[in-house]
Amino acid sequence: MNMKEVIAIPKVNEGKEKHRKINPSIQRVLLGSIVPILLILAWEYLSRIGVFPPHLLPAPSIILQSLMTMTTDGSLWTHTSITLYRLVLGFLFGTAAALIIGAAVGYFSTVESLLDPLIQAFRSIPSLAWVPLFILWMGIGEPSKVVLIAVGVFFPVYLNIVSGIQGIDRKLIEVGKIYHFSSWQLICKIILPAALPSFLVGLRSGLGLGWMFVVAAELMGASTGIGYLLVYGQNTYAPELIISSIVLFAILGKITDAILKGLETKTLHWQDTIVKK
Repeated sequence: MNMKEVIAIPKVNEGKEKHRKINPSIQRVLLGSIVPILLILAWEYLSRIGVFPPHLLPAPSIILQSLMTMTTDGSLWTHTSITLYRLVLGFLFGTAAALIIGAAVGYFSTVESLLDPLIQAFRSIPSLAWVPLFILWMGIGEPSKVVLIAVGVFFPVYLNIVSGIQGIDRKLIEVGKIYHFSSWQLICKIILPAALPSFLVGLRSGLGLGWMFVVAAELMGASTGIGYLLVYGQNTYAPELIISSIVLFAILGKITDAILKGLETKTLHWQDTIVKK
């Protein structure tokens, strides 16, 4: 082997190493974009050749033009910001209530016997069934909308908190007692870390239901919001506005879920799972 061959080998290996060191996050984003891009291209093509009637299913280019028009006149930011405002408030209130009640129900069996049957009964009530009652109690203003979203967020977060606490291995608690942990130390060092994965899953589930309840909330006499755009598009027979609203819900829902997913990944970095994060 001469000197040229010796020098060439490291360069080849270096190239392979650079090729292998692709950021996993970027790779997931690229892979996740393949199917949506293909569907959009197929949708655009079928719309242009007349397979999809424009008065029923406009082409993606028309929907993009509608979004650009709303961006130019400022209405897109107005409707998006008020929807996000309602969602964030409802999400925070629902999560706080679920955290307090769920922790008490999961940790104390007496509290579970008192509250859990009633909460499970309320959980089976459809979201739209709450609308007339909240309008009667709080009118058609912002409080009724925020409370409705909070109700939707509450139940999945509550269930996951209770499940996470009750699923903690009793041996972990016994180990803490052997080391003479106080009740506060047991909660901070054993119970919370062990229940954290379930709690974070509950947050993502609650956020997803929160987006669903936003639509129901913005049917309650709203004059702004993405849900209002859906109703306005239906009343004015504007399918491009309806689909634009649906696309906005999808994009914003994905962004907010990705934020919680990133928080989950960073918070649970200590887990040794089968899937590398």
